[in-house]
Amino acid sequence: MIRSTLFASTTLLFATMAPAQDYHSQMLSFLQDEIMPWASSDVLIDAVRAQNGTTAAYTQADIDALDAAWRAEIGQTDRPTIDPVVNNAASDFLRDRVAAAGGTITEVFVMDARGLNVAASDVTSDYWQGDEAKFSETFPNGAGASHISEVEYDESTQTYQAQISFPIVDPASNEVVGAATVGVNADALF
Repeated sequence: MIRSTLFASTTLLFATMAPAQDYHSQMLSFLQDEIMPWASSDVLIDAVRAQNGTTAAYTQADIDALDAAWRAEIGQTDRPTIDPVVNNAASDFLRDRVAAAGGTITEVFVMDARGLNVAASDVTSDYWQGDEAKFSETFPNGAGASHISEVEYDESTQTYQAQISFPIVDPASNEVVGAATVGVNADALF
């Protein structure tokens, strides 16, 4: 009886692990094949480097204040914190990547070395990502690191999506300068 219960439990464990491994593999393949070819474009590297020069001296109180201002501006017409992030050349580049993906990519945003948004294809729910796994498991871990979230319903994109996050690496210096998160439409990819 114990042996058959153990066998059944082991079989169930491997049956539930296989889809998760397939999901993770598919997301990593999508990252390598579809995202990395444009992830270190000059427009993104230049935008991140420029913002790093500005935000390097920010205190945590500065970051918290900016994050609170961002959140308060969502849905408003006057958006002095949000508009510079979503209305710049790097954000235009990201919106072009979303459009070119034909529905597979739902959103993209790029962060500086502090985890603050630099560019975004659309408004994110907050400005500071530095306290989230999408930043803490990528930027400090260097080139090649990644974080893949679970599939969840995303209010901002109105889709079930998973997020792939990874460091932004300057190809000229091989230095990690920021991080990025790409929302992937689960229905389109899987």
